[in-house]
Amino acid sequence: MSNYQLPKLEYGYDELEPVISEQTLHLHHEKHHAAYVNNLNAALEKYHEAEKKNDAETMVELQSAIKFNGGGHINHSIFWQILAPISKGGGQTDKNSKIYKEIENNFDSFENFQNLLIDKSIKVQGSGWGWLGFNKQTKTLVIETSLNHELISARGISPLFCIDVWEHAYYLIYQNKRADFVKDIWKILNWKEIENRFNKIKT
Repeated sequence: MSNYQLPKLEYGYDELEPVISEQTLHLHHEKHHAAYVNNLNAALEKYHEAEKKNDAETMVELQSAIKFNGGGHINHSIFWQILAPISKGGGQTDKNSKIYKEIENNFDSFENFQNLLIDKSIKVQGSGWGWLGFNKQTKTLVIETSLNHELISARGISPLFCIDVWEHAYYLIYQNKRADFVKDIWKILNWKEIENRFNKIKT
């Protein structure tokens, strides 16, 4: 029986303010992400039951729900991990870190990389994500976007960090001003965790 769990946050619901309000984080984590987890578990349970019955038609029908909710769970789990309160180092970059130097090597400068990712994230049509990833084949950092809850790992790219541009991530404060949210999110990025993810991928 499948039993995916809603991951606990490493910070308080009010600690990402003013970028992400306490109310927004409660709704985003306890309602939206929790719904993806619950729906994923329910769909997988039905899938396993259909599998036992050799009911291929039902198994095929359930795959879209598994993909959508599973992707939502995976992407959000990454998102929570790469955020940190400003008071605990959120937004602070180490110019001597491996990830910072790799970004400069791949995008000419950190500022150029930042502007590219901001621009692409803002331009996502509808709901989706902006990503920094590591292309396993070319061994280079890449900027990607994905719609809804698509996984960039399916493209052979290991995710390093993401920017959630679904409206539920920012609407209570920023309303329709997605660009402002995408620019502000850099103030609470957890670069130590991003560095850890990069080091694990490189080894």
